[in-house]
Amino acid sequence: QVQLVESGGGLVQPGESLRLSCVASEFAISTAFMSWYRQRPGKERELVAGRAGANYTDSVKGRFTMSRDDAKKTVYLQMINLEPEDTAVYYCNYGGLRGYWGQGTLVTVSS
Repeated sequence: QVQLVESGGGLVQPGESLRLSCVASEFAISTAFMSWYRQRPGKERELVAGRAGANYTDSVKGRFTMSRDDAKKTVYLQMINLEPEDTAVYYCNYGGLRGYWGQGTLVTVSS
């Protein structure tokens, strides 16, 4: 059983930055198969950064960067120039839609 724990969410103003972290409990996994999703209010969950940062949804390209530290079983999502439309619960994922999910961390971008 893989457990994923996200942290780093919060309330920020437009234009500010945040870095999210996600730690996996199982050392046998590879962070290369981890991704970030988000669910905005009233919207379906969507992929933000897939497969350890190999691809990004268009709306975050150039602003969000996913990185990973496999030794620590941790992935990060650096978010800059945040916009109100980025307000969402951000989830860490391992293994795809039928894989494992964290509990989510709330990011609110508001002035």
